[in-house]
Amino acid sequence: MTDRLTFSRRTFGLSLAATLLPREGRADGFSTITWDDLIPPGVPYSEIIGEGEMDEVADTWKPIFDANAFKFNEVLEGAAIRMPGFVLPMEMTAEGVTSFILVPYEGACVHVPPPPPNQLVFVTTKTPWASNEPWQAVWVSGRMSTKIRSTDVAEVGYSLVAEKMELYRW
Repeated sequence: MTDRLTFSRRTFGLSLAATLLPREGRADGFSTITWDDLIPPGVPYSEIIGEGEMDEVADTWKPIFDANAFKFNEVLEGAAIRMPGFVLPMEMTAEGVTSFILVPYEGACVHVPPPPPNQLVFVTTKTPWASNEPWQAVWVSGRMSTKIRSTDVAEVGYSLVAEKMELYRW
């Protein structure tokens, strides 16, 4: 009888990206990831969403996350990645957005409670993102780091320096 090694699709995909498809093997140098890839293997998404409480003074719902929301996929540390998301501007100049939180769905952190920290990416741009509609869906490419950051709107678990941005086409 032989031992069998089993993989989830996420674990297999990350293993494949990390070993079989190194970033040098891609023409643009970036490996495309999804929001699921930000959650470490073995942590189901359903276990990172906690309960919450109403902040009566600010009239907002404040989520309470368990420890799983602060677990990060360490495979992504230093990885050159490309991922889609929506822009939540944090700093803007006359030339455009210079830093923002990349969120998984439209209105996150503004119209609804923020997602867990391991589902948010703080992005700084090498060149400002000039757009007439800064809250749109984009593809962001750059080098990822797993570093918790507190902002006015949420705790953010990942950081990325954007080397390339483009509109997300449906």
